[in-house]
Amino acid sequence: MVEDSKAAVAVDDACSRENLLLHAQELVPVALAKAKEVKVFPGRWKMIISKLEQIPSCLSDLSSHPCFSKNALCKEQLQAVSKTLKETTELAELCVMEKYEGKLRMQSDLDALTGKLDLNLKDCGLLIKTGVLGEATLPLTVLGSMAESDIATHNNIRELLARLQIGHLEAKHKALDRLYDVMKEDEKNVLAVLGRRNVAALVQLLTATSPRIREKTVTVICSLVESGSCEKWLVSEGVLPPLIRLVESGSAVSKEKAIVSLQRLSMSAETTRAIVGHGGVRPLIELCESGDSVSQAAAACTLTNVSAVSEVRQALAEEGIVRVMINLLSCGILLGSKEYAAECLQNLTSSNEHLRKCVISEGGVRSLLTYLDGPLPQESAVGALRNLVGSVSEETLVSLGLLPCLVHVLKSGSLGAQQAAASVICRVCSSMEMKKMVGEAGCIPLLIKMLEAKTNTARETAAQAISSLMVLSQNRREVKKDDKSVPNLVQLLDPSSQNTAKKYAVSCLGSLSPCKKCKKLMISYGAIGYLKKLTEMDIPGAKKLLERLERGKLRSLFSRK
Repeated sequence: MVEDSKAAVAVDDACSRENLLLHAQELVPVALAKAKEVKVFPGRWKMIISKLEQIPSCLSDLSSHPCFSKNALCKEQLQAVSKTLKETTELAELCVMEKYEGKLRMQSDLDALTGKLDLNLKDCGLLIKTGVLGEATLPLTVLGSMAESDIATHNNIRELLARLQIGHLEAKHKALDRLYDVMKEDEKNVLAVLGRRNVAALVQLLTATSPRIREKTVTVICSLVESGSCEKWLVSEGVLPPLIRLVESGSAVSKEKAIVSLQRLSMSAETTRAIVGHGGVRPLIELCESGDSVSQAAAACTLTNVSAVSEVRQALAEEGIVRVMINLLSCGILLGSKEYAAECLQNLTSSNEHLRKCVISEGGVRSLLTYLDGPLPQESAVGALRNLVGSVSEETLVSLGLLPCLVHVLKSGSLGAQQAAASVICRVCSSMEMKKMVGEAGCIPLLIKMLEAKTNTARETAAQAISSLMVLSQNRREVKKDDKSVPNLVQLLDPSSQNTAKKYAVSCLGSLSPCKKCKKLMISYGAIGYLKKLTEMDIPGAKKLLERLERGKLRSLFSRK
């Protein structure tokens, strides 16, 4: 019974479409004949007549489409065409009798009629030529073994997406509202049927005159971007310029969704260059200065992504990014904004001496040190500091409080931050006086502990820093005092290729080898076996240290006898 009922409905629906088609076809000659009688506004009516003459072939193409009898879009299109044709006949009769309210009013009505005819022809062409009907009504053979409920869901979503491409703006607005609701409830199925043409239609709606439509559209696009889908399609269909315009002058919601979209899209270097090319830097910087917490953080993150591309850094500097990021480091609303600012400064100063000087002159070193005084120092800020210390005098660094900051980072920072701090020590310790101050500040025990770090690069950097500091005798004494120094350094003699700290471990142990106690410890922890392999590998200092330890071992044997 249910199947019979469905079949009956389908037959009635098909009859309804055929009747609508016949009705529209009958209206065309009536409208054409009446239009040709009109003597007033000849230019406008000539254009209207030329469009009316295109409708029969459009209707014929539409009716011969395989999906004509299966899709509600065809029925609605026929209704829209019939309505326009009736309006054409009515306006033509008024013009023939010259019984209209005013010349300007009629001119406006005729222009609106021309627009409706254009829309009807465009929508018919879209339905026929672009495959919208086929997308909105996929046959069961294509849908395969999906459940009937899933088939219905997919077809409904396809039809909804198709509606974004046809009809007047208000109809698209309704379709957008429905899509927005569906996205919230069933994003997975929307993504499953979304096609490039649908994405292009959404991008076009970003420039609609209605702020509400733009807001809904950018919300849907933001969901698509955050899902990790369609990013290439969105960019290739031109989503960046309208997103940037929304960041500049959209509503609060539009701005937030647009900047979050740009944040995600800017993870691609190619897209980042396009953002700069479309003038996106200035509005992003302005959001960092005056946006709410979410927008500010998203703008800072986007600019950080942009700053990772070396060739655009000068363009960023010309827009004043250095001052803005330093200010954000001090006054950012969210901690995340400050972290992005630090990372951006790290990127900007990684390879450009001019930008380093800009950051220094704007007070960047002081701001970074103040930021690092927080409870969990992050790698990016220490990395920025590492990039800058070579361009600042030792006296200035000490006066700004660099040494207590390094101790704090080595104690409380993430492993990446600790590694960057050890790297800073390597860079600043060019003079004996600086080595002395670093040792007196309490860095050595923390660096020795860092030799136990899980990552090879962290162990290597710590060993390098210790090696540099041990040039000074009082620092060597400090290393000797630490019970973990020799065991940790011997472990770093491991000859495997993954261990890049071995040359620094050899150097440190060589400095400790004049001490009998240290030599005995080295031998007891297996240093001789490691050093034999390192000598074969020609690691600098390994042969000399091996000889010294072997001599000490022989003396120890003779003394026992």
